Amino acid sequence: QVQLVESGGGFVQPGGSLRLSCSAPVGLFTMYPMGWFRQAPGKQRELVASIFSSGRTTYPDSVRGRFTISRDNTENMAYLQMNSLKPEDTAVYYCNFLTSNYEARFDWGRGTQVTVSS
Repeated sequence: QVQLVESGGGFVQPGGSLRLSCSAPVGLFTMYPMGWFRQAPGKQRELVASIFSSGRTTYPDSVRGRFTISRDNTENMAYLQMNSLKPEDTAVYYCNFLTSNYEARFDWGRGTQVTVSS
């Protein structure tokens, strides 16, 4: 059983920033690409950032230029720096390792709530 633990969410005003953290078991960061997902109320979970072993990152248009994914293989941590936050970024954010189809590889953790509101 792979345990993924997200943290760092909170309440922020539009235009603000948050940095999310993801803790994962030792060794997995060197084996699989990592992604951050989010799920807003009433919506499907969506992938918002990916990072590969090469260091290549990908983002959908909705967050490109505002979100930055990174990882620390030695600390077994991944991060999502979120800047210029908008109300539509409000969601529960999850990390997970990715399959070749950009889907979640393991069971979901509890996620971390991000609320953007004035």
